[in-house]
Amino acid sequence: MSDLFSPIQLGAIEAKNRILMAPLTRARATREHVPTPMMVEYYAQRAEAGLIISEGVGISRQGLGWPHSPGIWSDEQVEKWRPVTQAVHEKGGKIVAQLWHMGRMAHSAVTGQPIVSSSATRVDMKLHIHAGKEDAETARALTIAEIAQIVEDYGVAARNAMQAGFDGIQIHSANGYLLDQFLRSNSNFRDDEYGGAPENRIRFLKEATARIIKEIGAARTSVRLSPNGDTQGCFEPDPESVFVPAAKMLSDLGIGFLELREIGPEGTYGSTDQPKIHDAIRKVFNGPLILNSDYTRSQAIETVANGTADGIAFGRPFISNPDLVTRLQKDLPLAPWNIKTFYTQTEEGYTDYPTYGK
Repeated sequence: MSDLFSPIQLGAIEAKNRILMAPLTRARATREHVPTPMMVEYYAQRAEAGLIISEGVGISRQGLGWPHSPGIWSDEQVEKWRPVTQAVHEKGGKIVAQLWHMGRMAHSAVTGQPIVSSSATRVDMKLHIHAGKEDAETARALTIAEIAQIVEDYGVAARNAMQAGFDGIQIHSANGYLLDQFLRSNSNFRDDEYGGAPENRIRFLKEATARIIKEIGAARTSVRLSPNGDTQGCFEPDPESVFVPAAKMLSDLGIGFLELREIGPEGTYGSTDQPKIHDAIRKVFNGPLILNSDYTRSQAIETVANGTADGIAFGRPFISNPDLVTRLQKDLPLAPWNIKTFYTQTEEGYTDYPTYGK
């Protein structure tokens, strides 16, 4: 039996507890996707997490379609990330960069480039742009040569992340973004080696992961999957047929840990009646397994204690509770978040949430 508040080895990363800060888009970078000083304070405030997984970090201009989100493809971005990682380390924390390509969830009004995906599809949603929200655009199917270039972009981004002082990276292969668009049958209609059978649909993820491992090592590489439910228009009617082989492939590659974001019937960010499949994934993935989505304190403690997972990632509670680990450990009440300030560009609702008692 393990304790939620006990240390854990996540690949090469020694985490002081099993509470991870999940990736949270907060839109506090510049319009040119460069990290800002207020991000230094924000992440440092939350350094008591066993491991911080950064907000989604764009691997290229093509892949980053969210206004004021940070990237990591340029020297300037790398330089401005260094104070963030240094501040977290000075507070005794660990932080990995979540590498992000949005695929059809990006908008050309932000990227300045045509939108791409696994196939020529469009998600029926309005997407964030600088001027507000606009309908999503129809994506163009990537060519095989373009897929190879994006795999290389992942490798360069991982190298940049290590130069910026991150302890490792997480590949964002969840939530309806590019790699997830390849995994699921309702968004991938390809008839080449990247479509059709599950082993073909997981090929892009396998190649991107292998490229990053070549760059920074398997022990500093992790992956996020969201195997059940409809996530931003991506749906798989038979999740076990795709995500269990994907998890087995990642286990064979020896990644440091795997995070699953599984939604339930009444989630704060999506809902589904499709069952969770972490038990099936647990059987084939040999490394540490982290679960995520709407866990209460008691559920998190029990889930780790009974061995269902090795740790729990919390998202929105970390927004309004920078001292979330302390509050969970001492069973203190949690402060509510203000959704109106999730994606603004000011310190309000970002760095001004107090610790308990202040």
